[in-house]
Amino acid sequence: MWNQRYADNNYIYGTEPNSFLAEHTDILLNPVLSLAEGEGRNAVFLASLGFSVHGVDGSEVGLTKAQRLAHSKGVEIQTEVADLGLFEPLANHYGSVISISAHLPSVIRNRLYPLVEQCLKPNGIILLEAYSENQITRDTGGPKDLDMLMICAKVEQEFPNCEPILMRELEREVCEGKYHTGMASVIQFIAKKKA
Repeated sequence: MWNQRYADNNYIYGTEPNSFLAEHTDILLNPVLSLAEGEGRNAVFLASLGFSVHGVDGSEVGLTKAQRLAHSKGVEIQTEVADLGLFEPLANHYGSVISISAHLPSVIRNRLYPLVEQCLKPNGIILLEAYSENQITRDTGGPKDLDMLMICAKVEQEFPNCEPILMRELEREVCEGKYHTGMASVIQFIAKKKA
């Protein structure tokens, strides 16, 4: 499904970074793991700020576009085609993990998120933005499956070894290409791995 969606010649989620991520780059630490990186807009943005970024996604087509975008901006990113249901990040390796619109079913999150915590160095940062369960009635983006949508309690429960720095649900205008456009309900979460 994602290879098909990313086959569009245009960058379907745009080439600008997620605005929540862009507002909080000062808290991120190197190197950065980006889950469900897609077409590269967030990884390329972080690389342009000097971060070393490893973008993982299940779509080879999306990551080919990510490398094309990186080349056009004169930066380098590392990409890896991987099923997030099977992906195993290196333990104690990353300063930060970002998860922007990586909407995964709970069966995958329950396996992956403990590995995400383990892959962070002590005091490492996780930054996540996802559509909330309140997004289900809107046509401005996100899956139509409550299990893949988030609430604050779900996020906090799924990262028990991280201390929240910011945790909120809010409505905001999202302008990220043709699939994420309009008023949306999102969960925003930043946390630090307990030392």
